[in-house]
Amino acid sequence: MAQNKINLPGGFGGIVRYDEEYESRFIITPTQVVAFIAILIIFILVLKLFWPIA
Repeated sequence: MAQNKINLPGGFGGIVRYDEEYESRFIITPTQVVAFIAILIIFILVLKLFWPIA
């Protein structure tokens, strides 16, 4: 084995910390996402009811 070992600094030690306190302009709750999807589905069904494709 090699006798000349070089010790390098550990840096972050394998831990990467992302900015956890990111503030967005748009704050959307899961309830709002589900409601939007439900409204979108109803809208598409109404369009298909009133404007059926031949």
